Amino acid sequence: MVSVDNLKVEFGVTPLFEDVSYVINKRDRIALVGKNGAGKSTMLKILAGLQTPTSGVVAMPKEITVGYLPQVMVLSDTRTVLEEAEMAFDHLFELQERINCLNQELADRTDYDSEDYQKLIETFTHENERFQMIGGMNYQAEMERTLMGLGFSRNDFHRPTSEFSGGWRMRIELAKLLLRRPDVLLLDEPTNHLDIESIQWLENFLKVNAGAVVLVSHDRAFINNVTNRTIEISCGRIYDYKVAYDEFVVLRKERREQQLRAYENQQKQIQDTEDFIERFRYKATKAVQVQSRIKQLEKIVPIEIDEEDNSSLRLKFPPAMRSGDYPIICEDVKKAYGAQVVFHDVNLTIKRGEKVAFVGKNGEGKSTLVKCIMDEIPFEGKLTVGHNVQIGYFAQNQAQLLDENKTVFDTIDYVAKGDIRLKIRDILGAFMFGGEASDKKVKVLSGGERSRLAMIKLLLEPVNFLILDEPTNHLDMRSKDVLKEAIREFDGTVIVVSHDREFLDGLVTKVYEFGGGVVREHMGGIYDFLQKKKIENLNELQLSASPTASVSKKEEVPVSENKLSYEAQKELNKKIKKLEKQVADCEKRIELIESQIAEVEAKMVTPEGASDMKLYEQHQQLKKQLDGVVEEWETAMMELDEM
Repeated sequence: MVSVDNLKVEFGVTPLFEDVSYVINKRDRIALVGKNGAGKSTMLKILAGLQTPTSGVVAMPKEITVGYLPQVMVLSDTRTVLEEAEMAFDHLFELQERINCLNQELADRTDYDSEDYQKLIETFTHENERFQMIGGMNYQAEMERTLMGLGFSRNDFHRPTSEFSGGWRMRIELAKLLLRRPDVLLLDEPTNHLDIESIQWLENFLKVNAGAVVLVSHDRAFINNVTNRTIEISCGRIYDYKVAYDEFVVLRKERREQQLRAYENQQKQIQDTEDFIERFRYKATKAVQVQSRIKQLEKIVPIEIDEEDNSSLRLKFPPAMRSGDYPIICEDVKKAYGAQVVFHDVNLTIKRGEKVAFVGKNGEGKSTLVKCIMDEIPFEGKLTVGHNVQIGYFAQNQAQLLDENKTVFDTIDYVAKGDIRLKIRDILGAFMFGGEASDKKVKVLSGGERSRLAMIKLLLEPVNFLILDEPTNHLDMRSKDVLKEAIREFDGTVIVVSHDREFLDGLVTKVYEFGGGVVREHMGGIYDFLQKKKIENLNELQLSASPTASVSKKEEVPVSENKLSYEAQKELNKKIKKLEKQVADCEKRIELIESQIAEVEAKMVTPEGASDMKLYEQHQQLKKQLDGVVEEWETAMMELDEM
């Protein structure tokens, strides 16, 4: 469908990537992965036709439509939500205008019998039919349906976009994209400003309704749930795997291990051949064999090992001074903008050393409460900041607040005070801004590089209370893992405002949920909270049943749970037997596959097998097959336990 051939992009002398070739098929769900600055966003811009490569071509049929969601949106503050969404139908309005012009021309002309008039009628008929086919008459209904599906109410339709938060504005842009129904969707960090529920909605939409998708995201859970193919950009080259991200990580590791083994075996073979040649070079009786070995050596094609970018972020927060036992205490805190109440009766206590998460839909007050804690905005109620609390604040838009005309070094040099200025180069090196990278202007940095630079500014002063508002936006997988580990080891108190499930997992021990003007406390990690939420939602559904349903429920005569009818018991026994047979079959298949895997592994350890790529492919297929059967066995066992 879309063909990328020998793509090369250069900034200055160093190529960002070169010799890049791949094909995007009709139902591909591609995750574009790589480190910050590897060229992911650049690749999307080239596919969208917004940037021209140094060399190479992107070929696609004329009828193919492409939709692009950028990292940074430019939305007009003068339009309403409905007016902004209507921009998706510009092509319809143009066609409507053309039909009106043709209609007017038909009315004005009087040469009814001429050939030109007949052609005009045909053109008018054709354009009118096309207008009907692409839904020209019902675009309004489709637009409203999509906006309401994304969480907007009818009351929001006529509100200006300037009144909405970044997450809601992202949804408006997303609605425009979906309404255009492009054949290829290009999404650059679509989850950065979306709440957990919206992310889950987008996951389902992309899996069911979308055509081809190419997305850049650092939300591991999101790309695992959506994608079926992974393209990695590393060291100026691409590596294409027809699997989701988690499988790609395993396969990449296995591929490198195979390459290393094959390379080592080849080097040993070369060394042995060279030793033989050197030993018998001057012996007449061995001349034929020596010449044979020389020819053999010349024919050997060297095995190449994929380059690996091992540069990584080194992050450690400075030791924190001891604060009071309770850094933050909120008592009946309320915040309202006129009649609009953001939250009320907020009562929470955060203990020293606790790591908590603020979660909830966009616009429910997470960042607002953070601003109250920072004393940036007025509020009602009592909010006490504990003894000796020194707050370090990473704002959601921190990376956008940097001066674009300054270099990386000057940005840090400007805020650094005292002896720390002598260590600026070392600090920049630890954040992957070593060498020439420190002289780059901020305006040429990628989103992830800007986030790293903003993070350095946070580290320049020792603090004992960290407030991080969406700290993982634009950060790559490795940098996120490093940041997560650094926060985990930090001996102070932490509030994390984030929608990244993978990042919060294993990091926080308490979740504060914002929604409906109230803040609820949930003990446990993020997945414990999500599990509870699902149960709560089911309960809410039961509670919101119709009054007639509840009445009839009350009138029902309770039946003993132990007494089942003969037919029901017969049906149950049949199901149990079926599941028991399925379990036994699965166990036999597991045993068989495991023995096959053992045979292949025995062959792989031999010198011949180590360089045989077919064996590794077979091994991978068997492992995949085994996982599928094990999953089937587990499902059957769970169903059996529930009987």
